[in-house]
Amino acid sequence: MAPSSLAPPAVPMELHAGNRHRLVAALRAHLSASARPHRGLVLLQGGEEQTRYCTDHLELFRQESYFAYLFGVREPGFYGAIDVASGKSILFAPRLPSDYAVWMGEIKPLSYFKDTYKVDMVFYVDEIAQVLQDCFGDDRKPLLFLLYGKNTDSGNYSKPASFEGIKKFDTDLSILHPVLTECRVIKSDMELALIQYANDVSSEAHIEIAVLHYGHAAAPNDRILNDGDMALMDMGAEYHFYGSDITCSYPINGKFNKKQIVIYNAVLKAHNDVISHMRPGVNWMDMHKLAERAILESLEKEQILRGDVDDMMARRLGAVFMPHGLGHLLGIDTHDPGGYPEGLEKPKEPGLSSLRTTRELKEGMVITVEPGCYFIDALLTQVRDDPVSSKFFNWEEVEKYKSFGGVRIESDLYVTAQGCRNLTNCPREIWEIEAVMAGAPWPLPASSSSATPAENGMSKAS
Repeated sequence: MAPSSLAPPAVPMELHAGNRHRLVAALRAHLSASARPHRGLVLLQGGEEQTRYCTDHLELFRQESYFAYLFGVREPGFYGAIDVASGKSILFAPRLPSDYAVWMGEIKPLSYFKDTYKVDMVFYVDEIAQVLQDCFGDDRKPLLFLLYGKNTDSGNYSKPASFEGIKKFDTDLSILHPVLTECRVIKSDMELALIQYANDVSSEAHIEIAVLHYGHAAAPNDRILNDGDMALMDMGAEYHFYGSDITCSYPINGKFNKKQIVIYNAVLKAHNDVISHMRPGVNWMDMHKLAERAILESLEKEQILRGDVDDMMARRLGAVFMPHGLGHLLGIDTHDPGGYPEGLEKPKEPGLSSLRTTRELKEGMVITVEPGCYFIDALLTQVRDDPVSSKFFNWEEVEKYKSFGGVRIESDLYVTAQGCRNLTNCPREIWEIEAVMAGAPWPLPASSSSATPAENGMSKAS
């Protein structure tokens, strides 16, 4: 492969200033709706360095995501504040000991952080209480909006800022989290440029490298792949906090066999059907069901299943083959927050209960489309024991796929005013994959490609 021509785009700190501006506007609108004055300060605490268990080994630091969204700060130990009334922003940097310069390098002055991160003021962390009192206090206690709320993907709660002297302030733990989370759902053009670059890098990497990503501590990816196996690669690069998430499935010997063609094309049809239907106002649960239907129809056509697909859908048999949700919001986090805003309940039915969102699509969202079809012993055993559902299965055919594993195809989509745009550029059609694995360049030369760019974000090959 020729050296990559990709060059990292510049990261303007105006990106984070814009994020702060959107938050302030949203907070003011929220306060006005409840007839409250536009007063108070948003206060966030950035991430801290962590050691590996009881050792002094420092783990690779990654900034807390909400803090990264608003300030773009790469260093640990910071706090950040935004005045709701004026929109002014303040960073509070840790006061480092003098011997830091001996072991870790230059101790940067406060002016460096002011210039680098384009905020209005910078002070030290040990000055938080005094600065906020002096600059924003009046005859009442200053009001602090702190970040506290549940991440609906992990079930964990964000950590509200805490500092010495916080008891001198009034605090609000309910407003900031839902408002700030909703700001993160819609991406600006500058955010989108970083996500696109992460996708470009990841797309190139998928073409060149096989990395089995989805092992876990109790069952790591340590199996040797053999001729005739499918590889499923789920990986994505991150650039200035913003990420990508792409999955490719391919035969390790470079040629699809009959069973692989059957399952891969079923998943590809689901992937393409969803993308062709995506536009603002479309409900994501409907898209999940559309993907399930496409897979079930393909399996019925190949006589792996039998019977009426509508009846299969009613029995939730799509979840037997695709137990996970169709996709998730993407941004600073791989599973970006905002999937279930207040008032939106998670479904309880099989498959649907795994959806990371059931929202209607909005222009500016970035969301993954990742249908899959798997032959999982635990799920097949359950359905075989069900006297009603088991009748839809041609068990003689199913047995032929028991050792197959599965296929997933995942692309990152940006929702536009009229449809969507595919940010991912990987070979998807079987003939494209086989050509690239045989040494053809990607994108394939126009003369060898029958694909044309579809208006709703399908192929970018030609």
